[in-house]
Amino acid sequence: MATPILIYCAGGNPRFWKIATDAGFRYGAQLPDAVYGPLYFADQDWRKPNRKAYMAALDEHRPMMATALDWEREEQLPEVLDWAEEVAQYTKRVVIVPKVIGGIDQIPARVGGRDVILGYSVPTKYAGTSIPIWSFSGWPIHLLGGSPHKQMEVYSYMRLIADVISVDGNMHNKMATTRCAFWRERKGSRGRWVSLMEADGREWGTDAPYEAFRRSCENICAVWKTL
Repeated sequence: MATPILIYCAGGNPRFWKIATDAGFRYGAQLPDAVYGPLYFADQDWRKPNRKAYMAALDEHRPMMATALDWEREEQLPEVLDWAEEVAQYTKRVVIVPKVIGGIDQIPARVGGRDVILGYSVPTKYAGTSIPIWSFSGWPIHLLGGSPHKQMEVYSYMRLIADVISVDGNMHNKMATTRCAFWRERKGSRGRWVSLMEADGREWGTDAPYEAFRRSCENICAVWKTL
């Protein structure tokens, strides 16, 4: 089984984009947002969806894959599929994110002539899905968000029942910018996130967030290659 495609999903800063893509990540962004290179994956703000702005941005960037509206309520499926039909005009794969227990069997394998990928929202403090992993059996899967180690944990189970083709996230960006911390596989006394000060014993100045982010990107890519 091939290693999933890793996607750094965040717009707004060209330096972070360059560091991530140099390390081996593909590029993703929540549209509409400032985009600095070829876009592989596009997402939208599931809390405040703006269909018109999102579709216009998809038309401009033409990513490989993009999400439709999240399916959060059972009666919402026709609207979700209508979004998916429009998304299919601008991308090669459509990601549908099911959050309705027992509803996956109602999702078609193709929409608008494009293959459907199911998005699994990796559980975090702020988001995620309550649908059990085994419900995704047999589908191509994209993992959405979460910490690197939580994504790897979910992958270790889901790979047994489904084809996990890609993973996106930006937690390593947030930890770099808020704590100057980077991710490592080995869990230490303070978890898997370690600050540059703790690791190096010195200040990095204004470059600290970028150095922390660079280390995370390299560590994450290296560990995924071993899974």
